[in-house]
Amino acid sequence: MRLFLGIVGLLAAGFCRAAAPSVSVISNTQLDAHGIYFVSYDGLVSVNSFQESAVLAFGNWQFAAWYTSSGAAVLARRALPSGAWSTLQLPHNLSTEDSHNAINLGVSPADGKIHVALDCHSTVMFYTSSVSNLAASGASWDASQFAPVTNTLGTLNIGTEITYPQFVITPRNSLQLVYRTGVSGDGATQLAEYTNGIWSNVGSWASATGTYTAPDGAVSTLRNLYIHGFTYHGQRAYVSGTWREQNGAVSCSSLGLTNHDTVYFYSDDLGRTWHNSAGTQIGTSGSNLVNVNTAGIIVDSLDADHGLMNQESQTVDSAGLLHIIISYVPGRFTQCVENYETDRPAFARAFHLYQSANGTWTKVEIPFAIQSVGRSQIVMDADDNVYVFSPFVRVVTSSKETGWTDWTIIYNGTAAGLNAFGEVTLDRSRVSSANIVSVLYQQNGTGTTTPSPVQVIDFKLNG
Repeated sequence: MRLFLGIVGLLAAGFCRAAAPSVSVISNTQLDAHGIYFVSYDGLVSVNSFQESAVLAFGNWQFAAWYTSSGAAVLARRALPSGAWSTLQLPHNLSTEDSHNAINLGVSPADGKIHVALDCHSTVMFYTSSVSNLAASGASWDASQFAPVTNTLGTLNIGTEITYPQFVITPRNSLQLVYRTGVSGDGATQLAEYTNGIWSNVGSWASATGTYTAPDGAVSTLRNLYIHGFTYHGQRAYVSGTWREQNGAVSCSSLGLTNHDTVYFYSDDLGRTWHNSAGTQIGTSGSNLVNVNTAGIIVDSLDADHGLMNQESQTVDSAGLLHIIISYVPGRFTQCVENYETDRPAFARAFHLYQSANGTWTKVEIPFAIQSVGRSQIVMDADDNVYVFSPFVRVVTSSKETGWTDWTIIYNGTAAGLNAFGEVTLDRSRVSSANIVSVLYQQNGTGTTTPSPVQVIDFKLNG
């Protein structure tokens, strides 16, 4: 009886907690036994964390994109939830062995067209789109359904130095393309919009201008913003990111990374005007651009000596508050990352950086080594539990109930025998409807150029 009363007391006091978040594997499907394989910038061209949309669900269909062993751009489609994949090859081959020349997919909801941006790294971008309603109709899946591949965005000329294109559906069901012009360390972030079947320019919204002074006094006058995402929740577009300086002297080592600080700002008018956390307007696309000296945008300050990674990830919780994953080498290991290629796998940790309702920001170290140069991806379920998909398909979770403090590794792709190379890219579009995340990954090759399998593994989120 005394034991029973003790248990009742604990329950009354609120000590009975729900089960920790977990995942379960629904399926693991091979898309291509012979995906192109070469390592460049620490990654593979068909699977980069920053792609955002190499695998994408829309309605009753899911789409994926990669390069096969010949270099041809391949698109695939399956009926959800578990139909067989059908493939087609676009009339375009990868132009160079550069892992940044990834393929990105988008769907314009108003006309059901599939949009494809690919094969660019500070070069011309290759682009095509499908016939209307292909995304939803289940019509014949072949290359004749797509327009000729061009170097313009429809009739819009976006220039000849394009990198990191990603498509985003807006709250008004238009489609936007976020991309960078210029080069690493000297680039501007741009926005274009597709409405009524026509692409138009919204304009640049983050520039290379301004002056950054490192703690040792070194000065850089050019840079670019690397974004962790361009995420809509309600009417708001959330953007977080890091700055990469052109002048290597701002870092303690020439083999480090010149990335510094985590910034955040938002737009409530589809990317036309921008505000900082305090609600102050700080920029207007096309005229008054956000830059490194813009007030009130730094939410986590960090100098360029810690191997801070660019282009990790972000998501928004049910209350409209931003959650970001960043990663770097904490100061307890070193105050100078001398070589990010070796120091990040040895020492880097990921951090959960999130905003509270009162506007303050909290940063919590995820207590597991990344063991990789690469990036991690964050998603949240309907109960705001966090799931972080790290390199090698390792999944780490934390529950809202504990204030995101109960970090647990709940899936290890290495132990499961996936043989994943490193970074993964996610399809988040099924989380709200089915609590499912599809993860695109590629297996390690047996040599430096031997093709290897490209896979999609589906996880059920169990919050």
